Amino acid sequence: MNVKAISLNVGKALLVSALFMFLSIIVSLINGRDSAFGPLLISFIITLIVGGFPFIFIKKSQALSLNDGFLTIVLSWLLSFIFGMLPYVLWGGEFTLINAWFESVSGYTTTGSTILNDIEALPHSLIFWRSSTHYIGGLGVVVFLLLVMPDASPYRLKLTNMELSSLSKEGYRYKSSKTIAIITKVYVALTVVIFLSLWAAGMSSFDALNHAFSIAATGGFSTRNLSIGYYHSDLINLLVIFFMAISALHFGLIYAVFMTRSLKPMRNTVVKYYFGSILVMSVVIMFSLKFQGGYESWGRAAMDSTFTVVSYMTTTGFAISDNSLWPWLAGIVLLFASFQCGCSGSTTGGIKVDRVLISFKAISNEVHRRLHPSAVSQVSLSGHHLPDSTVHSVMLYIVVYVIVIFLSIIGVLLCGTDMPEAVSGVIASVGSVGPGLAEVGSMDNYSLQPAMAKFIYSVDMFLGRVEIFPVLVVLSLMFKRNR
Repeated sequence: MNVKAISLNVGKALLVSALFMFLSIIVSLINGRDSAFGPLLISFIITLIVGGFPFIFIKKSQALSLNDGFLTIVLSWLLSFIFGMLPYVLWGGEFTLINAWFESVSGYTTTGSTILNDIEALPHSLIFWRSSTHYIGGLGVVVFLLLVMPDASPYRLKLTNMELSSLSKEGYRYKSSKTIAIITKVYVALTVVIFLSLWAAGMSSFDALNHAFSIAATGGFSTRNLSIGYYHSDLINLLVIFFMAISALHFGLIYAVFMTRSLKPMRNTVVKYYFGSILVMSVVIMFSLKFQGGYESWGRAAMDSTFTVVSYMTTTGFAISDNSLWPWLAGIVLLFASFQCGCSGSTTGGIKVDRVLISFKAISNEVHRRLHPSAVSQVSLSGHHLPDSTVHSVMLYIVVYVIVIFLSIIGVLLCGTDMPEAVSGVIASVGSVGPGLAEVGSMDNYSLQPAMAKFIYSVDMFLGRVEIFPVLVVLSLMFKRNR
């Protein structure tokens, strides 16, 4: 184990958090040194010292091995969670130790679940820090999975390399550094465009910036207790729908559209399935709301259904209506949206539409083989034949994903949580969606969940965000060392 290389890379991750803590301090000063100034300042100093400590003794960065890469990913996330909760703990209020941990994990993993009953009671600087954790985590996960893991490509765990393989299928055969540059450019550009659009639509500059952070990262933290519903603006609703849907697309495709000034890169099977899923689920829920949910207006039913489907499927988690009052048919559709989610190469969580589509094609292919044993058939995606190893990895990941959900539901139920909250809360947590159904629905929060249930949810958020296998590899390495 290369302790020096791991320390340097983990230190870099902490310094990023320290940078945004410093920006949050500036926000506090702009607002007359609000009540979060002291907690943020102390947190910044501690994080800066710990993050910068390795650079004092280690002068030269060294290459990471495969195992070092996995360990770097896991440690970077875990330490970010720990140091990220410091401003909450020091500020107090609703932030007990478990609540601060939950909020920090939810922020960095871009899940968007919250324990807060009154978000608007927080000082502006703490709200900004809360949104910043989204922004750090949104870019961070892509950077780690595309930069660290592909460098360890000799390892057969291709599930963690899906982001890069998707880029190459679309004609991007750049080195990791170039890929990271593309991702960062798209991420920042999206943020700027979203901010300007929401500001122009009537949001304050502060609200627009925080919501831009959340949308670009497909997070869900809002500055308002009623989320996007606070603004009562169809224009803002439509803008948020559009940008949520765009942010859940493969960043390489967005880059290709910009560079070629053409929508041709979007004409592939994955994108068609992604938007087709949104359309079908929105229509089903719209009819459910109209005929079962007591909606009098088709227009309102269409707006609420489309917004909520896009919000859940992109794992953003914003709300304009209370889905705890919706018929169970709508709830079941939202559960599937929370399970499937957006595209690989984006900041979304969940299984991802790429894997779901591959699994459907693999099942169809297997049925064809059983009917025609002598026929030669192969799973294809967007015109590219997929090797059996890739298909196997996808199916394996889905199986492991479902096992994690099953075990987590049992754990949450043992904590005393009711079945609807347990099932939807776990699926929403593993998928980085945020809101579930019933008492953890779109207009509610996780404050009333038992402490152990909150911890299980936070573990699920982490597992879902790093796509499970890096954690399993690190645990395997730890057990081997202890033998």
